[in-house]
Amino acid sequence: MKKRIKINGVIIFLIVVFIAFFPKAFFRDRVSVAVNGVTAVLGIALVLLGQIMRISARGYKSENSREGNALVKDGPYAFVRNPMYLGILLIGLGIVLIFFKPWVVAAFLLIFIARYLALIFQEEKKLLAVFPAEYKDYQNKVPRLFPSLKSFFSQDISACMPLKWSWVSKEINSVLPVLFFTLLVQLWLDIRAGGLRFYLKEAASIALTIAVFIGLVVYLNKKTNAAR
Repeated sequence: MKKRIKINGVIIFLIVVFIAFFPKAFFRDRVSVAVNGVTAVLGIALVLLGQIMRISARGYKSENSREGNALVKDGPYAFVRNPMYLGILLIGLGIVLIFFKPWVVAAFLLIFIARYLALIFQEEKKLLAVFPAEYKDYQNKVPRLFPSLKSFFSQDISACMPLKWSWVSKEINSVLPVLFFTLLVQLWLDIRAGGLRFYLKEAASIALTIAVFIGLVVYLNKKTNAAR
């Protein structure tokens, strides 16, 4: 895990340095309040959804894997085999939509595929070695990274993303910095492009989006505790 974190850190550092040297090639021109508002709200929504999905998957697995001795196949893992990686994908995609030009979305997806698919394949080999018949059957029933929309919408969202306050509290130190940094950079870019009024026109929509996701966390926590 430590090696993976180091590699991801190096990749992120190199990308940040490259963007810092060529900002005009990457950052989106902020000229339309309507376009900026839509991309900001959609981006924030993806970031928050990705964080909730990542926390749900990590927390659920920690409580049900019996320290790696059991294959977790229910909860978020009943809809997609790699919900934590899907959460990371949504977070990254949301940040790209907020700040960068459309072509960066394609570049981000290519980088994500190159990095995380290799990790997924490695993990699948290990799981097949530990749970040969069980994991093979699991592979045949559950998609690798993108859940079936039919299965996702046919049940209550709490079945896809169970959540507990204890899981959130463990991850809050990583969630809040990402959210605050995203909002701070967006504030700076909007004020730089059109002044404070330019930002305030979309701030209400962003605040409403955050409030909706806070309500979702409360709902998921309540449903998860009630089901136990």
